[in-house]
Amino acid sequence: MSWLGGKDPVAGDAPSCDAVELVVVPRVSDIGGFAVRRALPTVRRRMVGPFIFWDEMGPADFAVGDGLDVRPHPHIGLATLTYLFEGAIVHRDSLGSEEIIRPGAVNLMSAGRGIVHSERTGLEERVRGGRLAGIQSWVALPAEREEDTPAFSHYDENALPDIVGEGKHVRIVAGTLFGATSPVATASEAVYADVALAAGASIPFDPVAEERAIYTVSGAIDIAGDRFEAHRLLVFKPGDAITITALTPARFLMLGGAPMDGKRYIWWNFVSSRKERIEEAKEDWKLGRFAGVPGDDEFIPLPEM
Repeated sequence: MSWLGGKDPVAGDAPSCDAVELVVVPRVSDIGGFAVRRALPTVRRRMVGPFIFWDEMGPADFAVGDGLDVRPHPHIGLATLTYLFEGAIVHRDSLGSEEIIRPGAVNLMSAGRGIVHSERTGLEERVRGGRLAGIQSWVALPAEREEDTPAFSHYDENALPDIVGEGKHVRIVAGTLFGATSPVATASEAVYADVALAAGASIPFDPVAEERAIYTVSGAIDIAGDRFEAHRLLVFKPGDAITITALTPARFLMLGGAPMDGKRYIWWNFVSSRKERIEEAKEDWKLGRFAGVPGDDEFIPLPEM
């Protein structure tokens, strides 16, 4: 949830496991009973491939009449990739896009030179109440594409390839893994998969990308003889062959890609390879130069940070 001013995650070494370079323990922010765990960025690790921001949302149980309300807010220089486990969110943006995302589908919004969007629980879900859980990540754009025209794409759950068998269910969210390619088109080289393993099942995570990690959602896993629980970002060493075995039924996300083409600055909802571009975006938002979201005219002031 990009509007949160959460604390930095905690990063630490895993000296007993040669395969794992870094373990990140997300800091949890509680926003009115809605828990958000932020794994990236952290002081010790700013990005994994192009992934510069990683939030686990929920799970949260909303009472009748309640829901998620992220007011219209701006972005530059990144793409947001939203993927749900449970529930639904209505996305609206300054391009006029309006789309409901549900579990297993993907919303990919490329901010480019500037976009504004809101994320809210829809009327149908508010009437009956319900549960919400998922991941929102940011993918940094290559420097030469930071000022691209903004764009939004939605991919239904049946558009993403699934690999099933031998106690494994893998959904390829982005990139190519295990011989299957997702239609989700990211501007930077990226891999992203949703993996569910039955107890005792194993899966490799070969060095298909120079930078790789997994984010554990539920259950317990074994890597090279070490046990890891839920809600951890495990960053792997480049080039190592990795095998992940489920000690209990487990779910985790694979992510990675090529290193970015230089340093990225991040402030609030803005990402750029140039500090001065961040300052321009701050001034543009303050002075109302960003386009609004049709039908959603609430406003989030520029934070004091």
